[in-house]
Amino acid sequence: MATEGSALTPGEYIRHHLVHLTNKKQESIVDFSVINIDSVIFSSFLGILTCFVLWLAARKATAGVPGRFQAAVEMLVEMVDSQAKAVIHNAHSRKLVAPLALTVFVWIFLMNFMDMVPVDLIPSIWHVAGPAMGYPDYMRVVATADLSTTLGLSVSVLLMCLFYNIKIKGIGGWTHELVTAPFGTSKNPIWAVLLGLINFLMQMIEFVAKTVSHGMRLFGNMFAGELVFMLIALLGGFASLSLGGGLFFVGHVIAGTVWTLFHILVITLQAFIFMMLALIYLGQAHDAH
Repeated sequence: MATEGSALTPGEYIRHHLVHLTNKKQESIVDFSVINIDSVIFSSFLGILTCFVLWLAARKATAGVPGRFQAAVEMLVEMVDSQAKAVIHNAHSRKLVAPLALTVFVWIFLMNFMDMVPVDLIPSIWHVAGPAMGYPDYMRVVATADLSTTLGLSVSVLLMCLFYNIKIKGIGGWTHELVTAPFGTSKNPIWAVLLGLINFLMQMIEFVAKTVSHGMRLFGNMFAGELVFMLIALLGGFASLSLGGGLFFVGHVIAGTVWTLFHILVITLQAFIFMMLALIYLGQAHDAH
């Protein structure tokens, strides 16, 4: 974990590592034509790896004494299934939701785990390969530190919530809920219309707030973790350049080790929280107000 060279100041080093490899230059703050290619590549690869690992576990499952790999996957399956049963009481829905929750948990954990890879390892490889192929010299490997990735995941959960709202309650029942919850209605026509508008507005605010906070929570934690690793990498860079390099290097190793151990807990917890919130939101879609 070292800096790219003495030509870069600490600020320039961090700014460089926070720029995505994109398909085009962003022309405005909100530009939906810009695609973060690095996030797409790493999230897609890890998504495929997640499906392969779970498929391999199912294929090798036996009725006898399980091996370590099968036992670990079975523990995950039982954990997710118990959480799904606690918040989603529809057994038919759980046949789809529980496997999806398991996949999301493993997938997000693997995307978060990319933060454990030394900061400059993959970017330094891309520093040689990228420009040679005509691409910019930018590369970020933690897809969950990209807001477009986390909001994409939370929007997917929102779409599933809308689907189950309609499937479980029917279009008429859900429409009635939108204008009668949380403040109820009135027999007075004027008050009924007024409360209906307020209820509908509150429902829309709730959907938007849950979706944004769902994605922002994961993004904020992973982005902060990525920044800390960059600062630790800078400490290692200064260790090799300063007169007190020995002490700096010791601090670099200690800080990196402590933060890595702590961050393993963080990335696991963030994957679990995202999965649990998805289950809770889907469970709310099954319940009538």
